[in-house]
Amino acid sequence: MPTPTKGARLGGSPAHERLMLNNMAAQLFEHKQIKTTVTKAKRLRPVAERLITFAKRGDLAARRRVLQQITDKGIVHELFTAIAPVMAERPGGYTRITKIGPRKGDNAPMAIIELVLEPYSPKQATVKEAEQVTEAAAAEEAPVEEAPAVEPDVESGAQEDEAQAAADAEPVEEKFEEK
Repeated sequence: MPTPTKGARLGGSPAHERLMLNNMAAQLFEHKQIKTTVTKAKRLRPVAERLITFAKRGDLAARRRVLQQITDKGIVHELFTAIAPVMAERPGGYTRITKIGPRKGDNAPMAIIELVLEPYSPKQATVKEAEQVTEAAAAEEAPVEEAPAVEPDVESGAQEDEAQAAADAEPVEEKFEEK
């Protein structure tokens, strides 16, 4: 269970807060995203992710555990049959919170909490895929000949003048820093 937070509750009592978060989780599973305050979204995230973890197990005991919190059988059925298979490969992070600005009226900070339904691609597979594309691109390109390096003209002394100008500029800066 998520660790209880210190301070004021979202509702009047712990029971009211629990009921409110369960109802918000049900609406999240039904609509795939909801608009709420940032505080409620942050408190909802662990509740919703825990329910999705139970749904990923998919057994009868997990279904009964979820039904204790979400009493609408239609939403629980959708959670187990539609949402859980999409999240099967994802190791966590099933929700995303996006801040959208203050609410008109009381200026409360608002956010959208949504389910992350994009297919999961592990980092290693992405890195290997990128390396293969880079190797294929390198193999297609012909090796480019490098231009010969331009040697400085020692006789003109242009580089010596630049070095002397840079050396002259340094002591001036140091004098100002010392004061």
